[in-house]
This record gives sequence, C-alpha cells and structure tokens, in this order.
Amino acid sequence: MDWESWLRSAAKRPSDNEESKRDRTEQQIRAALNDYVPLSGKYRVYVKGSYANNTNVRLNYDVDVAVEYTGYFYSDLCFDLQGHDDSEVGVYASDDTYSREDFKRDIKAALINTFGSDAIEIGKIAYRVREDKTTLPADVVPSWEYRRFDRINAWGDPVVHVGSRVYPSDGGYKNNFPKIQVIRGTEKNERTHRRYKRMVRCLKKMQTRLMDAGVLENELPSYLVECLVYNVPDSLFNNSTYLEDFRKVVCTIWGSTQPNGDWDEWEEAHGLHYLFKGSFAGMRADAHTLADKAWDEVGIE
Repeated sequence: MDWESWLRSAAKRPSDNEESKRDRTEQQIRAALNDYVPLSGKYRVYVKGSYANNTNVRLNYDVDVAVEYTGYFYSDLCFDLQGHDDSEVGVYASDDTYSREDFKRDIKAALINTFGSDAIEIGKIAYRVREDKTTLPADVVPSWEYRRFDRINAWGDPVVHVGSRVYPSDGGYKNNFPKIQVIRGTEKNERTHRRYKRMVRCLKKMQTRLMDAGVLENELPSYLVECLVYNVPDSLFNNSTYLEDFRKVVCTIWGSTQPNGDWDEWEEAHGLHYLFKGSFAGMRADAHTLADKAWDEVGIE
C-alpha cells in the first residue's frame, strides 16, 4: 500500500461541487427562517462543526446550522468570579417573555412551511432537514448566546468567553464555543503550514476505512477526532512527508490516551473544556483504540 499517496488524497479539501451544495443548504435554511415573520429580528445564523472548520471529509456529512436567539443570553461566573454577583460583570436579569419553547416552535414552523413536514425530523437538539439533489442534509440547532466570565483583569474589565448554549429536549443544557474553535483551529493550521487540518481529514478518513473493514467497533464523533489532532504539539507537524506527519499524530494520540497517559490534561479544540471530562467522558479507551488500529494499518514501527 502506498500510504503517502493515500494520505495525500485523504487530506484534500472537499470538491467545489460539495462546497456549492453546502452553500445552497445554508442559503435555503436562511431563506426559510427569513420568510417566517414571527422570527423577524430575533436571531442570527451561522454554520458550525466540520464544515465551518474546514475539516469535513465526505459528501454525506451533515451541515450544522446554528440559529441563535439574540434577545437575551445565558452566563456563568467561573473560577475567580465563582460566588460573585452577576452585576459585577454587568449582567442583569432579562424581562424578555419570548421563551425557549417559543423559539424552538417558531424555528420548526419556519422549516415546515418551506420544506414540508415530511422533510423535517425532530431530534433532541436539532431539526434535521432532509437533503435533495442540490443540497446536503442539515441539522438546524436552536441556540442561545452563552458567556463565561472567568475573572476581572488588571484594568478592571471582565474576562469573558462568548459561546453558545443548546437545550436538549430530554433536559439539561450544553455549552460550547464554536466561533472560538474556528479561530483557534485556523491559527493552529497556519502554525503547522496547513498540516493540522489535513491530518484531521486523514484521521477521519482512516477511521471510516477501519469501520468499513470491521476493524473498529465504535466510531468516534467527528469533533472528538478533530480535538485529538488539535492536542498534538505543533512541532510534530510539517515533516517531509504526510506519512511522517500521520505517524507522529497517531503515536502521540496512542501514547497520551493510555491509562497512565496525559489524556486528562487534553483540551477541546476551543481550549475551554477538558476533552475527556465533559461530553466525551468515558471515550478515552475508544480514542486509544482508533490510534492503535490506525497504527497497525499503516505499519508504524
């Protein structure tokens, strides 16, 4: 097997045709929301996930479209500010009466009005819009702005990280920082001479290869794969061959995800959550297995 050629092919960005489908998908979602009067002036729309981060690898990946309410935001005071009053960072209770249920209901109605009820599948977090010949499947995610305040800096200003909060239908909520992820991913990609995102695509395609061959039982979420590669030090990228890059990426993940490795210090790509202490708690062994099987597949010595 000529692994250098395989990796160079796997590392390529999606075709122009797929990018056009992604753009049309986003445009159709925006138009559907814009045409629904009850939502007017209440939201912002942006693409997140692998398409936004330019790490998608195959045509049947969903396009994640966040529809974020702009009438109010949620917040937490953490670290140095834990236990302090919200007013210390300029946060006060909102008197907006438009509820989360109202927002979800109106998004659903807007999508059904445009695409029809048969094209919409209701999930715990998102409304899935079925693809057609010129678009990709889309997960439309009702979201709310989230702000995490960590401390007051030397100039007396609050240190805040702006993200997004979603409320699954089965209870609770999840915070994430998709825009920070895009910024940090772009910066790492530049520092590694674009090898970072190429290696993310390579590892995602390797996982698909191993799943198709029946070598792997559990498929890691796309975002987790991206985070694994993000934690590989910049100095291990940009070798003379893609194969050497891939070997160093896989070896680092393999070593760090051993039971006695430093996996508990690894972070999500946005740098604000520990990788294996939140949504991916309990998936350390699966990450190690992916690296182990990828190691065997390419014959790393």
